[in-house]
Amino acid sequence: MRTLNDTNNLETQLKILNYLEQKKLEELKNYLATIEKVELIQLFVTLPLDKQVLVFRLLSKDKALEIFETFEPSIQQDLLRSFTDDGVIEFVNEMAPDDRVRLFYELPASVTKKLLAELSEEERATTNRLMGYEHETAGRIMTTEFISIKKEMTVEEALHKIRKLAKEMETIYILYVTDMAKKIEGVLSLKDLVIAESDQRIEEIMIKHVAYVTTDTDQEETARLLQELDLIAIPVVDKETRLVGIVTVDDAIDVLEQETTEDMFNAAGLADVASVEADRSTVLINGSLWQIWKVRLPFLAITLVAGMLAGLVIDEFEQTLESVAAVAIFIPLIMDMGGNVGTQSSTVFVRGLSLGHIDLNTFIKHFLKETGIGLSLGIVVGIVSGIVASVWQGIPLLGVAVGISLVFAMTLAAALGFLIPFILLKLNIDQAAGSAPIITSIKDIAGLFIYFISVNVFLGYLL
Repeated sequence: MRTLNDTNNLETQLKILNYLEQKKLEELKNYLATIEKVELIQLFVTLPLDKQVLVFRLLSKDKALEIFETFEPSIQQDLLRSFTDDGVIEFVNEMAPDDRVRLFYELPASVTKKLLAELSEEERATTNRLMGYEHETAGRIMTTEFISIKKEMTVEEALHKIRKLAKEMETIYILYVTDMAKKIEGVLSLKDLVIAESDQRIEEIMIKHVAYVTTDTDQEETARLLQELDLIAIPVVDKETRLVGIVTVDDAIDVLEQETTEDMFNAAGLADVASVEADRSTVLINGSLWQIWKVRLPFLAITLVAGMLAGLVIDEFEQTLESVAAVAIFIPLIMDMGGNVGTQSSTVFVRGLSLGHIDLNTFIKHFLKETGIGLSLGIVVGIVSGIVASVWQGIPLLGVAVGISLVFAMTLAAALGFLIPFILLKLNIDQAAGSAPIITSIKDIAGLFIYFISVNVFLGYLL
């Protein structure tokens, strides 16, 4: 059932596409300025890449930066490729340090090195410092954009400092009180500061007991602590307990989602599978033409050879086709129905494996169940198709041959849909690119062979 929000998103998407089609870019630019950030993010990822680039370039600089930092690294990289070199450098220079480090971690080392060299001296120093911390620690995901104040300040002085720095900070809702050595002494919310008397000193209203983590604290532990304490940010200190950054709640949510996914794969024994499949997906989607060819062409060659072999099967039974021309009518049916079932089964296997619903240790159970499903589907489709073929061509035994062939083809396709990806997985071969061609090849040759054998058995008197 479509919700009101879904309907609004669809209407907005259609309106954006209509502006693009009519090349009304100025009107689209004005329209994009009226769309809220959350809705824009939801809509953006549903657009084709070429449309994403156009829409992104029409956004205001601030809004573009805001939504860019929420995207997956693959989308970020696609967008960066559409910029000029100067545009990329300017854009990356204005990103929040933690988001920039996350992007750099996903980019090739040569690209990261080039972008680092082009950053401003201050941003380069900050980025290098964050990248120097261990991966998956608080130091790696923290941001250095926070406001610190001194306990000797008055409320009025603190508010003046906030007004001056607010635009450059990721969050201003939590303020940290530090001494001259940058060691943390207290914490204060913006709300408490605003409602305090202007002449009060910070030390009178700050909270002195502050929860914090160190730069080498595990990122999941950091996120869990932030969640348990119901904070919107948690300070990060170095070995000398000097305040060096904060981890915000949005970063914590990202970490928890990532860790939950990893835990799910680990529980299913699929951690390595998930990593390998992610790498292969990156190559197939973002790789060069040659890299994609290397993965996909060998399997298409298998299909080509199999197609030739299927032609040999047909040629071998040429006399059968000449004697009963109606036999040729049902060849596409036998091949297509098997192909559809094989595709469904392989999709079920891959998705079930990715989500942890299929345990490779009990593969035989899943395999037998899917084969049984293929058999049941084949029986239903075979009976219906057999009856139709009999009535249509007026040859009852032809209907029997068609029905039997469909049962066999669909059962075999369902079994192959689970078996082939499993074997490719065990052989460390890309099953996403290889499953369909291999399934199609085996199923087509076997299906045609069984069909012609059935025709010869049941209609031999006509040959």
